[in-house]
Amino acid sequence: MLNSQPDMEESEATLPGQLIHTVIEPPRGWAPLELGEVWKFRELLLFLTWRDIMIRYKQTALGAAWAILQPVLTMLVFSIIFGGLAKLPSNGVPYPIFTFAALLPWQLFAFALTNSSNSLVDDQKLISKVYFPRLVIPLSSVIAGLVDFAIAFLVLVALMAWYGIHLTPAILLLPVFLLLALTSAMAVGLWFSALNVQYRDIRYVVPFLTQFWMYATPIAYSSELIPQKWLWLYSLNPMTGVVEGFRWAILGKSNLDLFSLGISSVVVVALFIGGLYYFKRMEAGFADVI
Repeated sequence: MLNSQPDMEESEATLPGQLIHTVIEPPRGWAPLELGEVWKFRELLLFLTWRDIMIRYKQTALGAAWAILQPVLTMLVFSIIFGGLAKLPSNGVPYPIFTFAALLPWQLFAFALTNSSNSLVDDQKLISKVYFPRLVIPLSSVIAGLVDFAIAFLVLVALMAWYGIHLTPAILLLPVFLLLALTSAMAVGLWFSALNVQYRDIRYVVPFLTQFWMYATPIAYSSELIPQKWLWLYSLNPMTGVVEGFRWAILGKSNLDLFSLGISSVVVVALFIGGLYYFKRMEAGFADVI
């Protein structure tokens, strides 16, 4: 804002030695997303993604085996308790395959959510020293989870071959559900990562929420067990459509519930757009608060 009288001539406003006062204020209301900046800093995004991958596997005793052990051990526990003791139906497929197909997107979601929620605090030194679109940091944490997903997917293919189950043409739509799973993790991660800068106890809330969320998602059981009148409410869980979509794309043993998938997709999109705007609005204060 120029400190000058309204009737001052333009030549007078630029006289030598005259002080010009500029007032910089943070944007009010909803700040523009400026997503094009993320593309300009794509090299930084790739570097941070590679860094997250290397940190995860560097100086570990089992290395990539962790990506196999976690879903396999969870599958064994679910198979014994829910498949063996509780005798829950598995839509005509072996229960271990039924569970593992659901654990694929869930492990990706849980990993991406946890890491993206803590990403800004973990990179606080980088944020306080140099400018770049902060959205790059949680985004790199989400993308890094694809390595574990790829390893676990190969394990699932081997298990399906062991049980004599073949992939169906529906597998061609798997990238769509994979993108939906990543978007779900990013949507929730944006909210928690921005909140974690202000309230550090968020990092303790996320593990509890993730554990509770897992049992509220049709992983150990099918969503067909939910009464039809409550299915719309159950589908407000964005991971409901993702998990059932994965099962349908990989196993192809049951019809895809488009109603449930539609509700979950709308919730994902709403959370993602809202998370983007909230993250962008809080971004200006990250370096000061963190």
